[in-house]
Amino acid sequence: MFDRMREDVRCVFDRDPAARHTFEVLTTYPGVHAVIFYRVNHRLWNVGLKWLARMLSSLARWFTGVEIHPAAKIGSRFFIDHGMGVVIGETAEIGNDCTLYHGVTLGGTSWSKGKRHPTLGNDVVVGAGAKVLGPIVLGDGSRIGSNAVVLKDVPPGVTVVGVPGHIVRPEAVETDKQRAAYAKKIGFDAYGMTQNMSDPVAQAINKMLDHIHAVDTRMAEISRSVEQLGGKVDAVPLPELGASELDSSLPDDDQSAKSGAKGADKAMENIT
Repeated sequence: MFDRMREDVRCVFDRDPAARHTFEVLTTYPGVHAVIFYRVNHRLWNVGLKWLARMLSSLARWFTGVEIHPAAKIGSRFFIDHGMGVVIGETAEIGNDCTLYHGVTLGGTSWSKGKRHPTLGNDVVVGAGAKVLGPIVLGDGSRIGSNAVVLKDVPPGVTVVGVPGHIVRPEAVETDKQRAAYAKKIGFDAYGMTQNMSDPVAQAINKMLDHIHAVDTRMAEISRSVEQLGGKVDAVPLPELGASELDSSLPDDDQSAKSGAKGADKAMENIT
């Protein structure tokens, strides 16, 4: 038990660059406090002192904001970063080298006895606010995005995002990179949003970027084909989309909208 406590403390330095020394970790990290409490309570639970284990786990929750049932099974080098609002149920099982962020719930979906909480493999990371519910399995090396709700098994080594949780496909990640590169090329940044965000405005802008990119590529191919056939392609200027017209209809304090309009203006200038 004490060896695992030492490993729990040492692993903080690998996963939190803000950690400076052992004394600071032991005195100021509620996530570490919660895990130390759990190690003691789990030992008490296993020797039959179940009421005392539950009582001390309630006390630990009051001090740390983290609720870990003493019957849960947790492996070595377990780290709860920020350590507030984390709930780990009775039949949850967590492998080695796992990390949970604040607001994570490893909960159940049934009131029946038996296995009703998740099982996490080794080296699993669960982002802030994520809910992993039911007797499901998260494979080794999997990653759960912030605020995701996971209700089904997750294969090893994949990333899950969204509500309900879905796997981020490699081709989707590649598309996101291409979109970001094109947005940078034309001088436009869609507010730092990605296709996985739930903001409908950001999703619409991403679709527009995809469409502009496709049209731009197609027109370039057509122009090259015409020139190869001996034709001449006149460079007809496109109408400009100025930010001044948009500024006049916006409140003075709407700086984000104005900056977006200026970004669109710059994008149109680069295209023309």
